[in-house]
Amino acid sequence: MKKIYWRPQRVSLRILVLVALVSVLGLISVESFRVRVRQSYYREKSQAARLMRRAMEVVREERARRRLAVDPISDPTESGLIGVLLSSVTTSPGYLSAKQTSINPNYAAVVVHYLYLAGVGPGDVVAVGMSGSFPAINIAVMAAIETVGATPIYVTSAGASQWGANIEGFMWPDIETALLKRKVFSQGSIAFSRGGVEDRALGLSRAGRNQIDAAIRRSGIPQIDVSTYEDSLKQRMRLFETHAGEKPIKAYINVGGGTTSVGTRLGKRMFRSGLNRNPPQGTDLIDSIMTRLALSGVPIIHLSGINTIAERFGLPIQPTTIRPVGEGKIFEREQYRTSLVVGLLVGIVALMFAFVRLDWGYRIMSTARRESSDMRPEQMV
Repeated sequence: MKKIYWRPQRVSLRILVLVALVSVLGLISVESFRVRVRQSYYREKSQAARLMRRAMEVVREERARRRLAVDPISDPTESGLIGVLLSSVTTSPGYLSAKQTSINPNYAAVVVHYLYLAGVGPGDVVAVGMSGSFPAINIAVMAAIETVGATPIYVTSAGASQWGANIEGFMWPDIETALLKRKVFSQGSIAFSRGGVEDRALGLSRAGRNQIDAAIRRSGIPQIDVSTYEDSLKQRMRLFETHAGEKPIKAYINVGGGTTSVGTRLGKRMFRSGLNRNPPQGTDLIDSIMTRLALSGVPIIHLSGINTIAERFGLPIQPTTIRPVGEGKIFEREQYRTSLVVGLLVGIVALMFAFVRLDWGYRIMSTARRESSDMRPEQMV
């Protein structure tokens, strides 16, 4: 004779509470026992950050040697890489918060990350457009390229925006020269331009333009003498192509918002901060170094929106001290324990199957109620 079991249409509230309690406790366990996992290229990132840290120390020493005071309010880390609000060589407005955030040796690790994502390796050619606006990011780029072992082609604007390398006697050409003399980096810019409007520093006084020209002469690097914006584009592209030779340009790095590099303010915003593998929509409407190379299939590493990039990789905004090497999510990230998550999911599924699908919970509860009922004394009649 077959036994017939009655299946309850509703699940016991006690069973639901039990499953919910186990799930909550499991969630707390998963959140409490996360592990820190090193990110890809940890060794190379650390090496680049240490190299940038060394370069920053050289810059600070060089500025002190020249007896150029550092303002502890605008430059709380006293790095020597923050300029002044206004000078005769200031080409455009700038944001002090972004300049302060850039004073972090771990930014070199971010550039290493983007270079590897772009597929750049030892010996590959990387074209770079820099200016004096973000000297710390320039150093980060140079440290990253040196670490990766790529071959850089630096074409740089000597002018700078507010709070950049805009001190007349201590502009980017002076900083770069000091770094090369101290053998921090093996390669520097192949050419300098004035920068600013149309890459000719239009709007600056004659004295300001003369100061920029003098800084370029001190470096001993050839100066790009341009007549128009289009002429600047043409000369820069020719320099990149000539120095690349038969090798393809594997990536283009833009630092800041150099006019010729990004095109216009719209061109600067068209590319997202970080790596751009494909040209964004509307690229063909703006003529610049970035758009030309992007349309030819070259990955673009757009180092603009400095605070945005910092937040993305866990770097502090406007640090007040020089940060230690190895800090931030660019090096290590917290991750959940895979075994714990899988075990918890299996346990919850098994619990649901056993107590709901197979009615174990109902049977256990029914048995417990029967036993409790059987133990009660019978009433006397």
